[in-house]
Amino acid sequence: MVIDELKNFEKYIALHPLFPKFWEFCKTHSLKELAEGKIELQGNDLVVNVQFPTAKTRETARLETHNLFIDIQIPLTDNEEMGYTPASACTPHDAPYNAEKDITFFEGTAHDYFVVRPGMFTIFFPQDGHAPGITAAGAKKIVVKVRA
Repeated sequence: MVIDELKNFEKYIALHPLFPKFWEFCKTHSLKELAEGKIELQGNDLVVNVQFPTAKTRETARLETHNLFIDIQIPLTDNEEMGYTPASACTPHDAPYNAEKDITFFEGTAHDYFVVRPGMFTIFFPQDGHAPGITAAGAKKIVVKVRA
């Protein structure tokens, strides 16, 4: 997992061959002005999802992992609390995987929580259990899907 300010994203582009393409998109677009929906930057391998998720609490934000994709999450309009638990510590270890949606949901709440403010980002790799979207009223955000 990575958490940092978006202005520092360039320091992480060596982590994946598609990260530079996403960084170029960030530099040439006003992320806050993007309309809700899906933007394919490289087919299904690199997709920007602009979302307005509903409000969640720590208790309703489910821990999840993805086998095929890395998540880059960027809150745009409000602070967002996110939970983290290494996938190896998520319960149960044999939770069912939904291959169509590339997601496994786990029971319980995260081990740790942190706040991500507008202007920051997180990167969740397949080994990172995460519970995103914890906000009082919901907020506009971007979730980038990068084929791992």
